[in-house]
Amino acid sequence: MSVLSLLVTFEGPEGSGKTTQIPLLADYLRERGYDVLCTREPGGTAIGEQIREVILSSKNDSIGHETEALLFSAARAQIVAQVIRPALAAGRIVLCDRYADSTIAYQGYGLGLDLEALRAITTFATGGLIPDLTFYIDVPADIGLARKKGQAGSGAGEMNRLDQKEMAYHTRVRKGYIEMARQAPERWAVIDGTHSAAIVQKTLRERLDEELKKRGI
Repeated sequence: MSVLSLLVTFEGPEGSGKTTQIPLLADYLRERGYDVLCTREPGGTAIGEQIREVILSSKNDSIGHETEALLFSAARAQIVAQVIRPALAAGRIVLCDRYADSTIAYQGYGLGLDLEALRAITTFATGGLIPDLTFYIDVPADIGLARKKGQAGSGAGEMNRLDQKEMAYHTRVRKGYIEMARQAPERWAVIDGTHSAAIVQKTLRERLDEELKKRGI
């Protein structure tokens, strides 16, 4: 990996606002002269986007838990090989909307699949590629889902298959994220997503600046 490269991932419950924050942070970095690539999971490649459509479609409510986890991992394997690793090798900063931690949170803590099995599958899919920094934008499940429903109602988005799961599921997902952040504080930066978008962005920039300075980038 190039000395100048950095993999920054963004995690959060539904409605956390991470998808809004990423392009703003990318613009900030580009203004400072950094070469930035923004991508997302699942998706980011032609194959990944097709898998995304299958996973998130409300028509596919018969998808088994194991099938769901493997589909996410298949899309991840594609984006790591085709997009993320080449970008890092070229010395770019990669900002990725969701990554492997989503599988542990959603399919592991949320659906109750075996965490060690999911970690093994994830390691295989990513070739062991771990983010340099993970931003977790935290909001209570009820607030996040209310935001998502509001966006869907205004035409700014739609409620996908995962959004429509019961509140208990989303609460487990959030608890899973909090536990992962607790276990690896050196990689995770927890951001309070209940603040205004401007405050969240300011906090993201400050924390990322710290990371870049620490690495001499």
